[in-house]
Amino acid sequence: MMMARVSSALFLAVAALVLAVPSFAGDPDYLQDICVADLNSDLKVNGFPCKANATADDFFTAVLAKPGATNTTAGSVVTGANVEKVPGLNTLGVSLSRIDYAPGGLNPPHTHPRATEVVFVLYGELDVGFITTANKLFAKTISQGDVFAFPRGLVHFQKNNGDKPAAVISAFNSQLPGTQSIAMTLFGASPEVPDDVLAKAFQIGTVEVDKIKAKFAPKK
Repeated sequence: MMMARVSSALFLAVAALVLAVPSFAGDPDYLQDICVADLNSDLKVNGFPCKANATADDFFTAVLAKPGATNTTAGSVVTGANVEKVPGLNTLGVSLSRIDYAPGGLNPPHTHPRATEVVFVLYGELDVGFITTANKLFAKTISQGDVFAFPRGLVHFQKNNGDKPAAVISAFNSQLPGTQSIAMTLFGASPEVPDDVLAKAFQIGTVEVDKIKAKFAPKK
């Protein structure tokens, strides 16, 4: 009788553990030393399939060595070193970017849905910040050698308010963090977000919505 009770209790404990595991499960560890992305494969997986013949060049890039051209509308440019530029990052869960800012340049409010971002200031001075889901702004001025973190998925920005160029290196805990610029996402989507949706959301008229959409329309 006692053995039956023990067996029953053990069964319930094991069952509870098995049911609880999915709640705590995360991404599995990779199962081989390397899995260099085959960017030309038609196979669709969560990430990229491994290519057959890897070389040292698959783990290398010099793309972040030089400043990017900041003659953009916002006065900033992001140069990525993610899995699409460094195939060897596939399955490793890390990537980098370089962001260059002209004097007065802005990296507009945006989110990274798949990664937390940490920036290290190479030179210059920036006003940075992120907004929580409770609409609280965390902002700070950072300069050469400083580090600032932007939590995953939260809206954030960087602005160069100085009269000299600035640059940062950004690190991500994702091989492809993704970026959604708030303004571009809403006013430059294809097909378009309906005017009445944007007008009501931003408490403006449809004429103003159309004017803003025109600024984000694809260049012909």
